[in-house]
Amino acid sequence: MMKLFFNMKNIQNIKLLLSVVMFSLFLSSCVSTKNVTYFQGSDPLDTVRYSTLKTITPLIPKIQPDDILAVTVSSLSAESNEVFNFQNITPLITSNFPGGTSSGITRNQPLGYLVDPAGNIEMPLIGKVHVAGLALEEAGVKVKEELEKYLKEPTANVRFLNQKFTVLGEVNRPGIYNLLDNHTSLPEVLGVAGDLTIFGRRDNVMLMRTTDGKREIVKLNLNSKEVLETPFYYIRSGDMIYVEPTKGKITSSDRTLQLIPIATGITTSLVLLLNLLFK
Repeated sequence: MMKLFFNMKNIQNIKLLLSVVMFSLFLSSCVSTKNVTYFQGSDPLDTVRYSTLKTITPLIPKIQPDDILAVTVSSLSAESNEVFNFQNITPLITSNFPGGTSSGITRNQPLGYLVDPAGNIEMPLIGKVHVAGLALEEAGVKVKEELEKYLKEPTANVRFLNQKFTVLGEVNRPGIYNLLDNHTSLPEVLGVAGDLTIFGRRDNVMLMRTTDGKREIVKLNLNSKEVLETPFYYIRSGDMIYVEPTKGKITSSDRTLQLIPIATGITTSLVLLLNLLFK
């Protein structure tokens, strides 16, 4: 009776079933080239043709309370310049920003001038200067006008020190990075983060942004070149980019599914052993 149950036909059926299971797992882990190619067009040949994208103007950021500003002053008085610029060169924490050499979530951020809740910065000699709601160039002009009361032929350059963005998920270097200017694009951000891993979903990248106190969540398809023409092409301070893992990553990290090859190997060994015993 046992010989009848474990006949050659049953053994072949079991082997066929195991082969189908292993082949299905292999197919589920494969990633199509189409799913990992950036900025594709509707025509596959678009990748080798010349195309013109519409112009996108990045938003000019305005100074807000709690911003930290570097104000670089230059005049004919070297001593006065040192007094104003000392605030710009005091390091707080170690570096990690686009173009830097270190890693982690720390950044090279000078002390700078903090914009108070009323929108003012407190500077030596000239006192409080109201800068909230101004662009950087406008703030520089206003500081220069105040400096002209005390210094000869002064100039003032204002820039942000606390602008940053965050990249999380399936990238090679997740972390918090300094945003150097308002022309930093999404491809540059991904480059800084070491690009997406092979398990990152390029067709469903989430961007979280706060605009006028309201939080927005946008899903971006990096496989399509249309993303290059959206308002989200340029990154703003405070943006958070999250790259979702593919099903292949979830499968590879599932402990139950990781045990399937082991169980399959044991089952195959038992089938072969029974085949020898009941020949």
